[in-house]
Amino acid sequence: MTRLDRYLFRQLGIALLAVTVGLAALIWLTQSLRFIELVLDRGLSLAVFIELTGLLLPSFFAVILPITTFIVTLFTYVRLNADRELVVMRATGLSDWRLSRPALLLAGIATAAGLALQLWLVPVSHAAFRTWQYEIRNEMAAILLQEGVFSSLGDELTVYARRRNPDGTLRGIMVHDTREPGAPVTIMAEEGRLVSSADGPRVVLLNGVRQQLEPATATHGPRLSTLSFAENSLDLATTSRSTPEVARNRDSRERYVSELLHPDPAENLPERDIRKFRSEAHQRLASPFTALSFAMVGLATALASGFRRYGDWRPAVIGVGLVVALLAIGLSVGNLAARDNRFIPLIWLHAIGPAVISAWVLSGSPGLPRRRPGPAEG
Repeated sequence: MTRLDRYLFRQLGIALLAVTVGLAALIWLTQSLRFIELVLDRGLSLAVFIELTGLLLPSFFAVILPITTFIVTLFTYVRLNADRELVVMRATGLSDWRLSRPALLLAGIATAAGLALQLWLVPVSHAAFRTWQYEIRNEMAAILLQEGVFSSLGDELTVYARRRNPDGTLRGIMVHDTREPGAPVTIMAEEGRLVSSADGPRVVLLNGVRQQLEPATATHGPRLSTLSFAENSLDLATTSRSTPEVARNRDSRERYVSELLHPDPAENLPERDIRKFRSEAHQRLASPFTALSFAMVGLATALASGFRRYGDWRPAVIGVGLVVALLAIGLSVGNLAARDNRFIPLIWLHAIGPAVISAWVLSGSPGLPRRRPGPAEG
């Protein structure tokens, strides 16, 4: 790299690092507010909170890196043009491609980082995040019970305790359990104790009533059965009773690209999920290249605008408008490809097409008709 390349690359690199880290920290702060309640009201340790929310950062970086690469490239070159630095560089005979070399190098590094994130770090971190969530909802369900609040432990179990003593004893308990399909259970007890077992947390209920709505059969309709008990035990794990050994389902973000393209037949996934997985795999592979495409869009709009003595705001507005439109098109293309895999090539066209068009603009738009100057202009 020449001294000029190092000068431009240093400005671009420092700005990219600062903008990316700052924007990721802002997004992390807003997203982590969802978990503050676990620390303040439910007794979750601060170390677990930091680890849980920190696992979201790779996903944030993978999403914002193409956008921050574009922002830094566009506004750095617009500023250089406004400060007459590009005028001096062009006066020495440097072409637009020569001026673009540091930005293209930085965009290449961002693309490589995006590939590493999408292919490895994002699925690993998201799998760890989902495991933490699963453990909090199941193994750590005891800390989720709040006094005087209907606490939902998953989607199928709701527990209410009128009072919770410091020793863990619960008073005035009501439980609504729908884990057994077609036979919801409601339990009311005077008191109970939280205990731990090999299968997860349990609550031992004392002096209560158990009501269960039994499904209709061929001989009779639905019936309500009532059972009074002196002591009963209830599993607080959210796994369905009918399938206690089934592991939690893994969503698309937890899977590697190879698993998305070739899911295990033993999972018996519906065709709709298989189509979504294929679309997700191609989006994972193509999205890092948008960092290069967006950077070239910024270069094309900043370098092709020329120089104006009193500044020019048009390149920034045009560049931002183009990338906003590309982001909207990307969302539409992703949804379309998830419904019908025949549209998957549009994902790659969206990722690479802007780079090709920008390269044509940086090359001077060859083939485009030119307006010849008139006599007065000559």
